[in-house]
Amino acid sequence: MAKSYYEFFCPVKIVAGHKALEHIPFELAALLAKRPMIITDKGVRGAGLLEHVANAFEGADSQIVVIFDDVPPDSSLSTVRNAAAIYRENNCDAIIAIGGGSVIDTSKGVNILVSEGGNDLLKYSGAHNLPKPLKPFFVVPTTSGTGSEVTMVAVISDTDKGVKLPFTSYFLMPNAAILDPRMTQTLPPHITAMTGMDALTHAVEAYTCLGHNPVSDAFATAAIRKVSENLMKVMDSPKDADGRLELAQASTMAGVAFSNSMVGLVHALGHSLGAVCHIPHGLCMSLFLPYVLEYNKEVNGDRIGELLLYLAGADVYAATPKAQRADKAIQQIRAMRDELYQRCKLPRTLTETGKVTEGQLRQVAELTVNDGSIIYNPKEASIEDALAILKRAWI
Repeated sequence: MAKSYYEFFCPVKIVAGHKALEHIPFELAALLAKRPMIITDKGVRGAGLLEHVANAFEGADSQIVVIFDDVPPDSSLSTVRNAAAIYRENNCDAIIAIGGGSVIDTSKGVNILVSEGGNDLLKYSGAHNLPKPLKPFFVVPTTSGTGSEVTMVAVISDTDKGVKLPFTSYFLMPNAAILDPRMTQTLPPHITAMTGMDALTHAVEAYTCLGHNPVSDAFATAAIRKVSENLMKVMDSPKDADGRLELAQASTMAGVAFSNSMVGLVHALGHSLGAVCHIPHGLCMSLFLPYVLEYNKEVNGDRIGELLLYLAGADVYAATPKAQRADKAIQQIRAMRDELYQRCKLPRTLTETGKVTEGQLRQVAELTVNDGSIIYNPKEASIEDALAILKRAWI
């Protein structure tokens, strides 16, 4: 049945390919920017990834003015203020974020301050509190999972109060996302695995939750196919440039999809487990995805069954009776997790993480039902429902 009404929005230009980095100076010139600041972290810099970007500026009119590499794993208000001060001191006119989710979120926060003036980031927290477009902003992801390069959301910690502040605005979206496989070829296996499952979960929830629409479905299903066809190839051959580019595109497409359709109970559980037990987001997604699909199956089993086509291919889909497709799709996801466990010991259960105690499960369940993501889950969940899922994921 056709959706009676929906909206789809993605103004971010995608620049993707084996020489995508070389296009950054042209993108800057198109926005009349010549003095970009790079925001990154010490891991990215230490891996030598900035050299690829620096080489792209040889002979260009624009030049990298300053590099800020002091971004922690969890972005904070003080980090944003420090980076904004350096941007102003060096008279920069654009930001290039090179990194994962924390670097990208930090860069979004910096762009607010340098565009709006002042140091009070708090007054812009919440939804749609930015009055106008910001400075030129470009993102070069160094992981293939978060999709932050195409989202209008940033999460920045207020370490004094011990809370994470959400920022949501269309003006936070970058002018362009630069996807180049050279930037992910040095990712360790466990990070490749976690971020791949993060992208897969974004796409699966975008497709199966209540906010989906025909355009987000197209992005989500393409992302699912790319992850299922390329993740194990890249795990076995980390330098596979074509496979890395496919995963980068999958992450971006999944980001576009869930930005326009929202996510559900996997994310509600994952946000809560991450807050209580400090487990990486991508791992949380991998831990909960099959259990939540099983929970939702009674209300949207047919839709989950459709995932089988993109997870396993046309032959398996055609050979599987319609009534069995949902179970088979969930089996495929479990098989992926088993393969990742064999390759890099990516945990499949809460017990295998070694970081969760059974006594923490109720606290996680209580946080889960108050998480905003749960609104779009196709099946309502109580604290006891969430606890039951957590117990299934325990062993």
